[in-house]
Amino acid sequence: MQDGWQTTPPLSNEQAGGWAVVRCAQGFLSDANGVLFPRDWLKRQDLPIVGEHGLGHFSADPVWLLELSQPVEMPGCQWLGLRQVMMQADYPTFRMLSFAEQVGNWSSQHQFCGRCGTRNRQVPGERCMRCPECGLDSYARISPSMIVLVTRGDEVLLARSSRFVQGMYSTLAGFVEPGESAEECVAREVREEVGVEVRNLQYLGSQSWPFPHSLMLGFHAEYAGGEIVPQPDEIEDAGWFHIEQLPPLPMGRSIARYLIDLYVARRLGLAEPVLPR
Repeated sequence: MQDGWQTTPPLSNEQAGGWAVVRCAQGFLSDANGVLFPRDWLKRQDLPIVGEHGLGHFSADPVWLLELSQPVEMPGCQWLGLRQVMMQADYPTFRMLSFAEQVGNWSSQHQFCGRCGTRNRQVPGERCMRCPECGLDSYARISPSMIVLVTRGDEVLLARSSRFVQGMYSTLAGFVEPGESAEECVAREVREEVGVEVRNLQYLGSQSWPFPHSLMLGFHAEYAGGEIVPQPDEIEDAGWFHIEQLPPLPMGRSIARYLIDLYVARRLGLAEPVLPR
């Protein structure tokens, strides 16, 4: 088995040994050695464990997620948010915790049946919560969304939300509506957020985005017409930026940054970046 992170079908909770990551509302537990702890040792501690999920393998070793009902203080340990991990940790570790975050969210949000209110039970061997009363199955939710870089020659259309880090601009993004294709979503979201029309859409790649459960579908689109009119309460500012005079941009591991870097590389004849996998 290769080094790094590999998602697998759910591991049995009856299996002993292995490693575990610990999650609560505060984030993931870490110490000087990282975020992986001996699973059997953790389960001997006085921890408020409310859920356990077999996730996959990290460098051939099995890994489980232990969900806590509340944060605890442990000597030499701290709690890290997932965005901190994305910026600081190696990419295989981020991928592992990204998956753990989405599994943990799904588990905590489906403790009870959404149809009859009965407490759900975890189905062995599946990532499924099942109602013992009415049989409703609840699987992990994935929300498809699009993210797009709109271009006009040597200019790119970037925008910022009030939620962004001060001064940072990014590409446009939005969730796919029921009955809508990803391409239709691109055109609608661009029109709604900045008031312009696009053409010649090109799909460039996807990225799991665990904030909290999105699958980002990345596109490039050419400007087709219209004047920029930022959407009230959604877009704080938007404008055209020359590729050699760009504002502060999103973090390097994000698909937003990949879309921008890829276009700049193609315009300037540079080596093309690779979307992190």
